[in-house]
Amino acid sequence: MRMVGVHVENFVARLAASVLVAGVSLAAQGQTPAPGQSPKNPFQPTPQTLQEGMAAFRGNCAYCHGMDARGARGPDLTGVFRSGRTEDGLFQLVKTGIPGSEMPPAGVFLPENDIWKTLMYLRTLSANEPSEPPRGDAANGEKIFWARCGGCHRVNERGGVIGPDLSRIGVARTRTVLVRQIRGAMEDIRPGYEPVTVTTPDGRTVRGTRKNEDLFSVQIMDSTERLQGFVKSDTRAVVREKRSVMPVYGSDQLNEKDLDDLVRYLGTLRGASPRTP
Repeated sequence: MRMVGVHVENFVARLAASVLVAGVSLAAQGQTPAPGQSPKNPFQPTPQTLQEGMAAFRGNCAYCHGMDARGARGPDLTGVFRSGRTEDGLFQLVKTGIPGSEMPPAGVFLPENDIWKTLMYLRTLSANEPSEPPRGDAANGEKIFWARCGGCHRVNERGGVIGPDLSRIGVARTRTVLVRQIRGAMEDIRPGYEPVTVTTPDGRTVRGTRKNEDLFSVQIMDSTERLQGFVKSDTRAVVREKRSVMPVYGSDQLNEKDLDDLVRYLGTLRGASPRTP
Protein backbone atom coordinates (compact mmCIF):
# COMPACT_ATOMS: atom_id res chain seq x y z
CA MET A 1 0.00 0.00 0.00
CA ARG A 2 2.85 2.36 0.82
CA MET A 3 4.44 1.79 -2.60
CA VAL A 4 1.12 2.54 -4.32
CA GLY A 5 0.83 5.74 -2.30
CA VAL A 6 4.33 6.82 -3.30
CA HIS A 7 3.57 6.25 -6.98
CA VAL A 8 0.33 8.21 -6.72
CA GLU A 9 2.09 11.08 -4.95
CA ASN A 10 4.83 11.15 -7.59
CA PHE A 11 2.25 11.13 -10.40
CA VAL A 12 0.29 13.99 -8.84
CA ALA A 13 3.50 15.99 -8.35
CA ARG A 14 4.53 15.49 -11.98
CA LEU A 15 1.05 16.39 -13.21
CA ALA A 16 0.99 19.58 -11.13
CA ALA A 17 4.42 20.55 -12.43
CA SER A 18 3.30 19.96 -16.04
CA VAL A 19 0.20 22.11 -15.57
CA LEU A 20 2.30 24.89 -14.01
CA VAL A 21 4.81 24.84 -16.89
CA ALA A 22 2.00 24.87 -19.46
CA GLY A 23 0.34 27.82 -17.73
CA VAL A 24 3.58 29.80 -17.62
CA SER A 25 4.23 29.02 -21.29
CA LEU A 26 0.79 30.22 -22.38
CA ALA A 27 1.09 33.38 -20.31
CA ALA A 28 4.47 34.10 -21.84
CA GLN A 29 2.93 33.86 -25.31
CA GLY A 30 0.24 36.39 -24.44
CA GLN A 31 -2.55 33.82 -24.85
CA THR A 32 -4.20 34.25 -21.43
CA PRO A 33 -4.53 37.90 -20.38
CA ALA A 34 -6.10 38.58 -17.00
CA PRO A 35 -9.86 39.20 -16.99
CA GLY A 36 -10.62 42.75 -18.10
CA GLN A 37 -7.04 43.29 -19.31
CA SER A 38 -6.36 44.04 -22.97
CA PRO A 39 -4.02 41.58 -24.71
CA LYS A 40 -0.49 42.80 -25.30
CA ASN A 41 1.85 41.97 -28.14
CA PRO A 42 4.31 39.37 -26.78
CA PHE A 43 6.72 39.66 -29.73
CA GLN A 44 9.67 41.84 -30.65
CA PRO A 45 10.13 43.09 -34.25
CA THR A 46 12.91 40.68 -35.18
CA PRO A 47 13.61 39.89 -38.85
CA GLN A 48 12.13 36.41 -38.39
CA THR A 49 8.97 37.74 -36.74
CA LEU A 50 8.43 40.31 -39.49
CA GLN A 51 9.04 37.67 -42.16
CA GLU A 52 6.42 35.44 -40.53
CA GLY A 53 4.05 38.41 -40.34
CA MET A 54 4.48 39.09 -44.05
CA ALA A 55 3.77 35.43 -44.83
CA ALA A 56 0.64 35.47 -42.65
CA PHE A 57 -0.58 38.68 -44.31
CA ARG A 58 -0.03 37.46 -47.85
CA GLY A 59 -1.59 34.09 -47.12
CA ASN A 60 -4.70 35.39 -45.36
CA CYS A 61 -5.23 39.10 -46.05
CA ALA A 62 -3.81 39.88 -49.50
CA TYR A 63 -6.91 38.74 -51.40
CA CYS A 64 -8.82 41.76 -50.06
CA HIS A 65 -6.02 44.19 -49.23
CA GLY A 66 -3.53 43.45 -52.02
CA MET A 67 -0.13 41.77 -51.89
CA ASP A 68 1.47 45.14 -51.12
CA ALA A 69 -1.31 46.07 -48.64
CA ARG A 70 -2.30 49.05 -50.80
CA GLY A 71 -5.87 47.86 -51.17
CA ALA A 72 -8.03 45.86 -53.54
CA ARG A 73 -11.46 44.74 -52.35
CA GLY A 74 -10.48 46.08 -48.93
CA PRO A 75 -8.81 49.35 -47.91
CA ASP A 76 -5.17 50.42 -48.14
CA LEU A 77 -3.41 49.37 -44.92
CA THR A 78 -0.03 50.98 -45.49
CA GLY A 79 -1.02 54.00 -43.42
CA VAL A 80 -3.16 52.27 -40.83
CA PHE A 81 -0.88 53.32 -37.94
CA ARG A 82 -0.60 56.95 -39.03
CA SER A 83 -4.10 57.73 -37.75
CA GLY A 84 -3.06 57.01 -34.17
CA ARG A 85 -4.29 53.44 -34.01
CA THR A 86 -2.48 50.98 -31.76
CA GLU A 87 -1.51 47.35 -32.16
CA ASP A 88 -3.69 46.46 -29.17
CA GLY A 89 -6.79 48.09 -30.66
CA LEU A 90 -6.18 46.70 -34.13
CA PHE A 91 -5.61 43.23 -32.67
CA GLN A 92 -9.17 43.16 -31.32
CA LEU A 93 -10.61 44.56 -34.55
CA VAL A 94 -8.80 41.99 -36.71
CA LYS A 95 -9.62 39.13 -34.37
CA THR A 96 -13.35 39.85 -34.09
CA GLY A 97 -13.98 41.47 -37.48
CA ILE A 98 -16.38 44.31 -38.26
CA PRO A 99 -20.07 43.34 -38.20
CA GLY A 100 -22.01 44.47 -41.25
CA SER A 101 -18.87 44.72 -43.39
CA GLU A 102 -16.76 42.40 -45.52
CA MET A 103 -14.13 42.20 -42.77
CA PRO A 104 -14.42 38.68 -41.26
CA PRO A 105 -13.32 37.66 -37.75
CA ALA A 106 -9.75 36.60 -38.48
CA GLY A 107 -9.59 34.88 -35.11
CA VAL A 108 -11.59 32.05 -36.66
CA PHE A 109 -8.82 31.08 -39.09
CA LEU A 110 -5.69 32.93 -37.92
CA PRO A 111 -3.87 32.11 -34.65
CA GLU A 112 -3.45 35.03 -32.27
CA ASN A 113 0.33 34.94 -32.62
CA ASP A 114 -0.02 35.35 -36.40
CA ILE A 115 -2.36 38.32 -35.92
CA TRP A 116 0.27 40.06 -33.78
CA LYS A 117 3.00 39.32 -36.33
CA THR A 118 0.81 40.57 -39.17
CA LEU A 119 0.25 43.88 -37.37
CA MET A 120 3.98 44.24 -36.77
CA TYR A 121 4.60 43.69 -40.47
CA LEU A 122 1.99 46.32 -41.38
CA ARG A 123 3.69 48.80 -39.08
CA THR A 124 6.85 48.53 -41.20
CA LEU A 125 4.80 49.61 -44.24
CA SER A 126 3.60 52.77 -42.50
CA ALA A 127 7.01 54.29 -41.85
CA ASN A 128 7.33 57.69 -43.55
CA GLU A 129 5.13 56.67 -46.47
CA PRO A 130 3.97 59.85 -48.26
CA SER A 131 0.23 59.99 -48.84
CA GLU A 132 -1.27 61.13 -52.12
CA PRO A 133 -2.76 64.62 -51.81
CA PRO A 134 -6.55 64.54 -52.19
CA ARG A 135 -8.08 66.01 -55.29
CA GLY A 136 -11.61 66.79 -56.34
CA ASP A 137 -14.55 68.72 -54.90
CA ALA A 138 -16.52 66.57 -52.44
CA ALA A 139 -19.53 68.92 -52.46
CA ASN A 140 -19.92 68.61 -56.22
CA GLY A 141 -19.20 64.89 -55.95
CA GLU A 142 -22.16 64.51 -53.61
CA LYS A 143 -24.43 66.13 -56.19
CA ILE A 144 -23.10 63.78 -58.86
CA PHE A 145 -23.66 60.80 -56.57
CA TRP A 146 -27.31 61.55 -55.95
CA ALA A 147 -27.88 62.28 -59.63
CA ARG A 148 -26.11 59.15 -60.94
CA CYS A 149 -25.74 56.61 -58.13
CA GLY A 150 -28.31 57.22 -55.40
CA GLY A 151 -31.06 55.35 -57.23
CA CYS A 152 -29.23 52.07 -56.62
CA HIS A 153 -26.91 52.76 -53.67
CA ARG A 154 -27.77 53.75 -50.13
CA VAL A 155 -25.87 56.20 -47.92
CA ASN A 156 -26.88 56.70 -44.29
CA GLU A 157 -30.39 55.27 -44.73
CA ARG A 158 -31.04 57.25 -47.91
CA GLY A 159 -31.09 55.93 -51.46
CA GLY A 160 -31.76 52.69 -53.31
CA VAL A 161 -31.09 49.10 -52.29
CA ILE A 162 -30.34 47.40 -55.61
CA GLY A 163 -26.60 47.94 -55.09
CA PRO A 164 -24.46 47.71 -51.94
CA ASP A 165 -24.77 50.23 -49.12
CA LEU A 166 -21.93 52.76 -49.49
CA SER A 167 -22.14 54.45 -46.09
CA ARG A 168 -18.62 53.25 -45.21
CA ILE A 169 -17.11 52.94 -48.67
CA GLY A 170 -14.46 55.52 -47.77
CA VAL A 171 -12.78 53.07 -45.40
CA ALA A 172 -13.55 49.97 -47.46
CA ARG A 173 -12.07 50.98 -50.84
CA THR A 174 -9.03 52.88 -52.00
CA ARG A 175 -9.25 55.65 -54.57
CA THR A 176 -7.63 53.41 -57.18
CA VAL A 177 -10.19 50.66 -56.66
CA LEU A 178 -13.11 53.09 -56.72
CA VAL A 179 -11.95 54.53 -60.04
CA ARG A 180 -11.59 51.05 -61.53
CA GLN A 181 -15.06 50.05 -60.37
CA ILE A 182 -16.71 53.21 -61.66
CA ARG A 183 -14.94 52.94 -65.01
CA GLY A 184 -15.95 49.29 -65.26
CA ALA A 185 -12.44 47.84 -65.40
CA MET A 186 -12.92 45.69 -62.29
CA GLU A 187 -15.43 42.85 -62.19
CA ASP A 188 -15.53 42.49 -58.43
CA ILE A 189 -19.11 41.67 -57.45
CA ARG A 190 -20.02 41.55 -53.79
CA PRO A 191 -21.92 38.43 -52.61
CA GLY A 192 -25.65 39.07 -52.65
CA TYR A 193 -25.42 41.31 -55.70
CA GLU A 194 -24.50 38.78 -58.40
CA PRO A 195 -26.39 39.48 -61.66
CA VAL A 196 -28.93 36.88 -62.75
CA THR A 197 -31.28 36.77 -65.74
CA VAL A 198 -34.37 34.57 -65.58
CA THR A 199 -36.31 33.65 -68.72
CA THR A 200 -39.96 32.84 -67.98
CA PRO A 201 -42.02 30.24 -69.90
CA ASP A 202 -43.59 32.97 -72.09
CA GLY A 203 -40.13 34.27 -73.10
CA ARG A 204 -40.05 37.29 -70.81
CA THR A 205 -36.65 38.08 -69.25
CA VAL A 206 -36.18 39.39 -65.74
CA ARG A 207 -32.73 40.68 -64.79
CA GLY A 208 -31.66 41.56 -61.30
CA THR A 209 -29.36 40.76 -58.42
CA ARG A 210 -29.45 37.38 -56.72
CA LYS A 211 -30.61 37.49 -53.11
CA ASN A 212 -31.10 33.80 -52.44
CA GLU A 213 -30.81 30.53 -54.31
CA ASP A 214 -31.05 26.80 -53.69
CA LEU A 215 -31.34 23.70 -55.87
CA PHE A 216 -34.97 24.36 -56.70
CA SER A 217 -35.55 28.12 -56.67
CA VAL A 218 -33.95 31.53 -57.03
CA GLN A 219 -34.94 34.95 -55.66
CA ILE A 220 -33.78 38.14 -57.35
CA MET A 221 -34.34 41.87 -56.93
CA ASP A 222 -35.14 43.60 -60.20
CA SER A 223 -34.40 47.18 -61.25
CA THR A 224 -37.58 48.44 -59.56
CA GLU A 225 -36.44 46.98 -56.21
CA ARG A 226 -39.13 44.31 -56.49
CA LEU A 227 -38.15 40.97 -54.97
CA GLN A 228 -39.24 38.09 -57.22
CA GLY A 229 -39.01 34.34 -56.69
CA PHE A 230 -38.88 31.68 -59.37
CA VAL A 231 -39.09 27.89 -59.29
CA LYS A 232 -36.28 26.79 -61.59
CA SER A 233 -38.25 23.94 -63.14
CA ASP A 234 -40.91 26.45 -64.21
CA THR A 235 -38.45 28.70 -66.11
CA ARG A 236 -36.81 28.40 -69.48
CA ALA A 237 -33.42 29.42 -68.15
CA VAL A 238 -31.61 30.89 -65.16
CA VAL A 239 -28.37 32.53 -66.28
CA ARG A 240 -25.71 33.77 -63.87
CA GLU A 241 -23.99 36.63 -65.64
CA LYS A 242 -20.41 37.80 -65.22
CA ARG A 243 -20.97 41.52 -65.75
CA SER A 244 -22.41 43.60 -62.93
CA VAL A 245 -25.75 45.35 -63.31
CA MET A 246 -23.90 48.56 -62.45
CA PRO A 247 -23.46 50.66 -65.62
CA VAL A 248 -19.98 51.46 -66.91
CA TYR A 249 -19.18 55.16 -66.64
CA GLY A 250 -16.67 55.86 -69.37
CA SER A 251 -15.06 59.25 -69.95
CA ASP A 252 -17.86 60.12 -72.39
CA GLN A 253 -20.39 59.78 -69.56
CA LEU A 254 -18.28 60.99 -66.63
CA ASN A 255 -15.34 63.28 -67.36
CA GLU A 256 -12.15 63.23 -65.30
CA LYS A 257 -13.08 66.24 -63.20
CA ASP A 258 -16.48 64.81 -62.27
CA LEU A 259 -14.83 61.46 -61.57
CA ASP A 260 -12.36 63.12 -59.18
CA ASP A 261 -15.23 64.95 -57.47
CA LEU A 262 -17.29 61.77 -57.10
CA VAL A 263 -14.39 59.74 -55.73
CA ARG A 264 -13.50 62.55 -53.32
CA TYR A 265 -17.07 62.46 -51.97
CA LEU A 266 -17.04 58.66 -51.68
CA GLY A 267 -13.82 58.94 -49.70
CA THR A 268 -15.64 61.00 -47.08
CA LEU A 269 -18.19 58.23 -46.45
CA ARG A 270 -16.80 56.58 -43.36
CA GLY A 271 -19.98 55.97 -41.39
CA ALA A 272 -19.96 55.67 -37.62
CA SER A 273 -18.26 52.63 -36.15
CA PRO A 274 -17.99 52.33 -32.37
CA ARG A 275 -15.67 49.37 -32.88
CA THR A 276 -12.96 51.46 -34.49
CA PRO A 277 -10.06 51.78 -32.00
